[in-house]
Amino acid sequence: MRGCKLSAQLQRNIKFLKSIFGQSSDFYTKPMCLSGIDCCVALFTGISSPEKLSVMALDSFCRDGVPVRSGPALAEYLLKESCIAAESNPITEIDQLVEMLCNGMAVLLIEGSESAVAFSTQDMPQRSVSTPAGEGDIRGPQEAFTELLRNNVSLIRRQFRTSTLVAEIHTAHTRAGTEYCICYDKTRAPAETVQAVKKKLDSIRIPLLLDSSYFASFLKQDKLNLFPAGAYTERPATACARLCEGKIVILVSGSPNAMVVPSFFAEHFESLDDYASGAVFSGMIRLLRYLAFALSVFGPGLYVMAVSFAPEVIPVQLLAKLAQAERTTPLPPMLEMLAVTLLLEIVREAGLRSPKSISHTVSLVGALIIGETAVSAGIVSIPILTMAAAATVATLAVPSLYEQSILFRFFVILLAGLFGIPGIACGAVVILAMACGSEPFGFDYLYPLMPPGRATWQDGFVRSIWSQLAKKGEVIGGDEA
Repeated sequence: MRGCKLSAQLQRNIKFLKSIFGQSSDFYTKPMCLSGIDCCVALFTGISSPEKLSVMALDSFCRDGVPVRSGPALAEYLLKESCIAAESNPITEIDQLVEMLCNGMAVLLIEGSESAVAFSTQDMPQRSVSTPAGEGDIRGPQEAFTELLRNNVSLIRRQFRTSTLVAEIHTAHTRAGTEYCICYDKTRAPAETVQAVKKKLDSIRIPLLLDSSYFASFLKQDKLNLFPAGAYTERPATACARLCEGKIVILVSGSPNAMVVPSFFAEHFESLDDYASGAVFSGMIRLLRYLAFALSVFGPGLYVMAVSFAPEVIPVQLLAKLAQAERTTPLPPMLEMLAVTLLLEIVREAGLRSPKSISHTVSLVGALIIGETAVSAGIVSIPILTMAAAATVATLAVPSLYEQSILFRFFVILLAGLFGIPGIACGAVVILAMACGSEPFGFDYLYPLMPPGRATWQDGFVRSIWSQLAKKGEVIGGDEA
């Protein structure tokens, strides 16, 4: 079908469309006669509005008339001379025709013309713009992306009101022909990075594309590196902030989450509230997020290592309580910590995936089983449960690194329980090597944290005051002029 031209015979084109979509109840065709020329309107009800077509085109046809007497002249008149809001480019191929129909447009087929005319009559059901559900910022804009691609582009365009914003819509190589959009600031985004992203996305062949995260594994240079290839946001304000830094925002039709590339490690510890609050308070909160990430990854492992291999580092009074608690449990500290951490993840997953009507019940039952029954029966010690719960809560302080925190935590617990202090050191070296070895599109993943410099304290571990940030903006392709 690709590359096949439309026929000049109207009935042949209609017959071909009905052979493809004839069994679909939402496929609609309406034969009509305009200025003595046989025509036919084709569209999909539900994603295209016949009412809009009537107001936009058919009413004008009937009221003003069309001063032509042949099919090619009618198509030329609608495309170039009339005031009717038609698409500027004619449809000359079968695959273009199918794509326009599936995009919600109405297509006018004309007898004697090898070109069809498309009208933008999309009327797709959609979720209204609401507040973000996954990013808990208190200040700043409270709008979130929706599932409609062009709505998401308009949300960015409304906040990023400059002529330098480029939004290129492409069709992915999938069975469903899903659209995606690449947004960037042409004066700030490095041209070589933009071209590399375009080339990479165009080379992807997947059967289905439901979210921007489907692109993540293809954008990774090192497939074994656990750190994410991109950052994700459902806030247009955050996407605009990344565009100002010279980064690229990828939107996918049907997904309310935008992917930002290239992504740096420090971005996962930033939020919009950091820039709306005072510099001192924002710096303290950002340091707490780094501390929470370290606690979520290394906290349980350090406990297992201290209890099993280095009890001398624990204060005597605390050591006595820990020894008394561990004496009644049947498992060694490493297996006990792994079991509790795994059980907490099961409870979290069950509460997340279960229907809302019973999710609270799942959480309540899980808390009672772990918190009361397991401790009372001597299966789990209170210190183990406390440390595992603290690590789980700390993980939620940096939600964008949740998956990595869980995987690293299990890895560190195993090494700490098997090898002690060398195991903890080995785990830290492996995690650091992954972070240092990641170079998204040629940029240092640990920028601006490593190597330490002015940018580290300007907007890295802490945030400088706005008067300093405004003097020298952060742009990945170079400093702001």
